[in-house]
Order: sequence, then structure tokens, then C-alpha cells
Amino acid sequence: MKSQFLLASGLAGLLVAAPASAQSHMGHNMPGMTMPKPAKKPAAKKPAAKKKPIAAKKPVAAKPAATKPSVTEAAPPAAEAPAAHDHGAMDHEAMPGMAMPSTTPPSAATTMDHNAMPGMDHAAMGHEAHAMTGALGVYPAGRESSGTAWAPDSTEHRGLMRQAGEWMLMGHADLNLVGSFQGGRRGADKVFVGGMLMGMARRPVGAGTLQLRGAVSPDPLMGKSGYPLLLASGETADGVNRLIDRQHPHDFFMELSASLSQPIGAKSSVFLYGGLPGEPAFGPGAYMHREAAMDSPEAPITHHWLDSQHISFGVLTGGVVLDRVKFEVSRFNGREPDQYRWNIETGPLDSTALRASWNPTADLALQVSWADLKEPEQLEPGVNQKRWSASALYGHTLGDGSRVAGTLAWGRRTAEGHSYDAFAAEGSWKKGLWTVFGRGELTENNELLEVADHHGEAFRVGKVSAGAVRDFRIADRVKLGVGGLLSVNFVPAGLAPEYGGRNPLGAMAFVRLKVG
Repeated sequence: MKSQFLLASGLAGLLVAAPASAQSHMGHNMPGMTMPKPAKKPAAKKPAAKKKPIAAKKPVAAKPAATKPSVTEAAPPAAEAPAAHDHGAMDHEAMPGMAMPSTTPPSAATTMDHNAMPGMDHAAMGHEAHAMTGALGVYPAGRESSGTAWAPDSTEHRGLMRQAGEWMLMGHADLNLVGSFQGGRRGADKVFVGGMLMGMARRPVGAGTLQLRGAVSPDPLMGKSGYPLLLASGETADGVNRLIDRQHPHDFFMELSASLSQPIGAKSSVFLYGGLPGEPAFGPGAYMHREAAMDSPEAPITHHWLDSQHISFGVLTGGVVLDRVKFEVSRFNGREPDQYRWNIETGPLDSTALRASWNPTADLALQVSWADLKEPEQLEPGVNQKRWSASALYGHTLGDGSRVAGTLAWGRRTAEGHSYDAFAAEGSWKKGLWTVFGRGELTENNELLEVADHHGEAFRVGKVSAGAVRDFRIADRVKLGVGGLLSVNFVPAGLAPEYGGRNPLGAMAFVRLKVG
């Protein structure tokens, strides 16, 4: 627990560190811009030799006075500071990198004068933050999501930033107090806490970039039974019972990772990523990092088809970035986390994942991936799985300043000769302090009815959820939000007696704290 306490304390210190003030704009009242008044008797002053330098300087001073706006434009870029700008919610996380603008060659990123930007924070950086490059290559930082996954380049991101010598530090927190109310015979009610605290440290190494990331979650506080969520299944949190119609708690340590990238061209690079825990190269970014889904406190029932391996205790990923395209391969520990949710586990890197990603435009991120997992389920020793995934993530800022985001994803898992598909569609609309979100899902699930061996018949089930949250700005970079959602579940006739009907309802009410 000592190491956990130290990590949590470090992240908390990062999140509460007050960023220093941004650099101010260059003043327009420059010396020498005002012309001296003419003497009362110019005829008497002409022969004076001492006045000739003054007369010669008059045209020099008059030129900048006539073209005053161009003085600021010609000033060195280091003397300027963009206007403050709120970037809104994150790209997962996430954690975007902090390098030079994407128009800068890779080698130039290491020549950045960090001492010229003491205490730089995200609000002061303003629009320049969108021009920063990622940790794995020369592309906009908004492209980076959880692990090594990509989001659209235009994805909004946020965080408290601070410069410490060669290191750029960043952190943010999302904490939720949620009440889940699930109806029908299998429903239950529970109040729980969830969310995550994340921190990043980044610095240049030669022509490349080193990045360290850490994330922790209060999820284990909800207990080994997780929280009620109709039609959710997969994983055990006590080592004995499979959670059905409940969402499992995530581990306290969600990510402890390091990455190192090296440019090999103007817009290309190679990289290495390792985590204990970390996220292998499979699927879209984890749901709490997807822009269209991050405002909902409800985990998707497609979680165990698309992104359940986002906490893998042992990951090593290598890849190459070629401008808008990325290819990567991972070796990782394929088992789900065990019942001990506060510790760090170890295991063999016995599973493999492959992923190809493409961002054809600034608003679109596409990926297709495959994984071979060795004994992923703790309660199913000797049973391996193969998984496929394909997804499209979209994000766009409208003319009125509002922001829309969407996700379309498909996943397939195959075990013991049987394949089961899942589909998810997510969407959100943000304007000012309001966010409206929704999700539709369909799964083929053989875990909802257990029999003697461990699984029963597969059923096609679905869920539609919609909700909203209103934020209140209580301090600089701190918001308190109040929201809720309603879910309608769809079960076939064969499951209706179990659930007390074909369309059991669910609802959630929540209060959230956002820092960064």
C-alpha cells in the first residue's frame, strides 16, 4: 500500500498545482513611437549641428508610427501569448502530448526553449494547444486517446499544465457520485463512486519524446459486487462469482505506462509503449476516453467485446506512424484483472494484438484490430478467445461553437468454436455548460443464463440510453456537474420471465467533479 499511497499523493499534487500565469502580450506603446514636438522657431534651429541627428531620426520613427499594427506582427513569437480558451472535455485521455506545432519538423521539437514558458497552463495556451504534437508522432495532440489508440485530430482536450525544467506536466480528474436504479426482477439499486485521476509527464529525448502516464480510480470502493447494470456481463470481482446484470469495478491502478518515440521522417516515427498496467493495441480507445461516451456514467454493455482489455497487467507495444496512418503490434497479459483490485499484478505476455489506424480527416478516426487472448476469464481456465474490432470515431465543432461527437463500433469474440457479435453507436452534443448524450447497443450474449458448465444459450439483447448533464463553473478549471439518464432494455421472449418483461427500465442520477 506504500507504493499506492505515494502514487496517489503524487498525482493529487500534480492536479492541485496552480499553473503560473501566462506570458502577456507585447505592449503597443513602444519607445520612439511618439514624434517630438517641433520647435517654435525652426529657422533658428536649422544651422545647429547638434540637431541634425534628431532630424535624421524623424523619418525612422515616423515609419513604424504609420504602420503600427505591423510592429506586433514582426515581434518574435516567444513574446506573444494567445488569448485564453476553454477546450472543454477530453480526448482520452487521453493524455495528449505537449510538443511543437505539427508544422514543425520532428528534430525541431527538441530545440524548444522550455525556460521561456515557465508555469504554462492550458487556458493560457489557448488555441496553440491544438497545434501541439502527440507523444508518438508529429500529429495534433488531440489525436491521442487511451493507451496508443487514436481519436479524431479535432478532439477537444483539457488539463492543468505546468513546465518543470525539461518536463511538461499535465493532470486532470473526473470523479462521479452515482445512483443506479435498475428495474425488473433482476434489477437493484446502489449509490457508488467512480471516475479517474490522471497524470502525465513528458520531455524530449534527443530527437524523440519520452512520456510517462499514470491513472488511478476510486472504483474499488464500490465493492466486489460492482454496480447494477442490466444486460451487462463478464469478469468476476471476487474470484468466485461471475457478475451478471452488474458492471465490475475497475482496478485502482488503471495505467502506469511509458512510451518513447523517434522521428524517421518529416511526418513519420517509430515508437515503443509499455505498461503495468497498460492498454494493448486492440479496439477503439476505452469508453471513458471516447468523446461521445465520456459524459455518461454508465458503462456500455458492449464493453467486453470492444475494450475490456484496457487494463492489462503487462503490455508491450511497438508501432510505426506514417502521417495519418499507424500500424502496431502488442504482446500482453491476456487475463482480466483478478479479485484483488488495489494491487499490481504480473503475468506472462502470452497474448497478441494487431491494429491498423487511419485518420483520413481531422474529424474522423478509423481502426480495425484483431487479438488472440490466452485464458482471459479467471473462471474459465484453458478457454482462449479471439477478438475482432472495427470502429469509426467522429468529432466536429459547429459554427455556433457547439461540439458534436459520435462512435460506431463492432466487435466479435470467438471461444470454443462459437462467435458472438456486438454493435455500439454513441453520440453527444455540447454547447456551453450543457451536454446531451446517448447510446444504442446490441449484443449476442451467452452469459446471461448460467448452467452447470459455465454458459447457457446465447441471446440477442439491446439497450438504448439517453441523458444530459449541466455543469457549473465553481472555480478556474473546476466544474461541478449534475445529470441523469434513462435506459430502456430489450430482451427476447426467452428471457422475459427472468427480467419481468421484455423492456425493463434503468436510470442513473449523478453529480460529477471535473478538474482540469
